[in-house]
Amino acid sequence: MDLERELYLTDSYLKEFKAKVIAKEGEWVELDRTAFYPGGGGLLNDTGVLVKGPEEFRVEEVKREGDRVLHRVANANSLNVGDEVTGRIDWERRYAMMKLHTASHVMAAIAYRDYGAKITGGQITPEYAKDDFDLENKDVLPLIVQKTNEVLAKALPVKVYFLKREEALKIEGIVKLAERMPPDIEVWRIVEIEGIDVQADGGPHVRNTAEVGKVKLLKVESKGKNRKRVYYALER
Repeated sequence: MDLERELYLTDSYLKEFKAKVIAKEGEWVELDRTAFYPGGGGLLNDTGVLVKGPEEFRVEEVKREGDRVLHRVANANSLNVGDEVTGRIDWERRYAMMKLHTASHVMAAIAYRDYGAKITGGQITPEYAKDDFDLENKDVLPLIVQKTNEVLAKALPVKVYFLKREEALKIEGIVKLAERMPPDIEVWRIVEIEGIDVQADGGPHVRNTAEVGKVKLLKVESKGKNRKRVYYALER
């Protein structure tokens, strides 16, 4: 985790940034700093463009390899190590996922608080999200969605800060994903939804739950005795 290079860790609202190309391997480009989220935790990666003078290069995929964040760029032949570029995020796509991401944290907190259920998997896209919970009864999922909307409407601040591992581990329920071990890193990024949830998390979020609006239930499914899935989307 490099806060100077991975700009999305401290500012989810950064839409444009300046950077320099420091490495290139075929269509994959590495920048000295980036606001493009490389995906993780079920959240899709960002897309957008890199601009060099009058030329625009489409960023089609972003991924993490070890400590590096790599960008798959269309027509990357015209980009060279040392080039100064401007990165621009596909903001509407990112912002939709930020809203669903914050909603998913609220939903997970309610499921854990009211039913002792942890998340066993999930995915967040710009169009919809899905979460799996270790629940026996899928009939409680519509109620969890309803309670999620009630919490979102309270306009609660969403804070991002950093804690040393030993301090973070003192927080009950800091990791709500079933079977996930606490991150083996010295400093954790913490996302706190005031009075509702405190979670170790690396992805972008909105600043206030009111920005999400409402989520609507799409469907619920049973994927096994203790695995129930809920699909939901932003209410337009």
